[in-house]
Amino acid sequence: MKKRAFIGIALVAACGLFVWAGQAAEEQKVPLDKVPKAVMDSVKARFANAKLIGASSEKDGDKLIYEVELEFKGLHHDVTLEPNGTMILIEREISFKDLPKKVQKTLETANPKATYKLIEEVIKVKDGKETLEYYEAHLLTADQKEIEVEVLPNGKLKTADQPDSKARGARYKYYAPGIGLIQDGAVKLVYHGKAKETAR
Repeated sequence: MKKRAFIGIALVAACGLFVWAGQAAEEQKVPLDKVPKAVMDSVKARFANAKLIGASSEKDGDKLIYEVELEFKGLHHDVTLEPNGTMILIEREISFKDLPKKVQKTLETANPKATYKLIEEVIKVKDGKETLEYYEAHLLTADQKEIEVEVLPNGKLKTADQPDSKARGARYKYYAPGIGLIQDGAVKLVYHGKAKETAR
């Protein structure tokens, strides 16, 4: 869940000047003994006897959230919580062979001969109820490109019009004819035109 902060970026090309602006909070590592007690109590209650690996915090808008990394029953988990211990999201490792057959088929059809680096179940938690939202696969394609693919439980590819369960919000890319990329997550194109020549 690492993010980069963007204040303003200017890209100068032969066709003109592109100015981008945006902002994203950056993840901060937090020692386990500095994580709020309510957060740790919630994690330990849900994942009894889990091996705690680490923790981090970041801002989701004006709201602070924590992510606790752990190993439970031999599987890696990332758990996102509010400071009061309310659980928001669980990302749980799953092997390809344990995926539903229709999800396996979608992944294999979309990226034949891919090498899977990590697959996770993304589980939304609301009012204590856990709901599987989608599967997230991090893979290396046959032509050696690293990509991330999201597949819904029904086997369909997750698209931009599907609500994102992550508390941090969706990261979508938008393009405009004749310009190209105009928005990438929190980073937006705010000016497009010819670059002005500076006086010599």
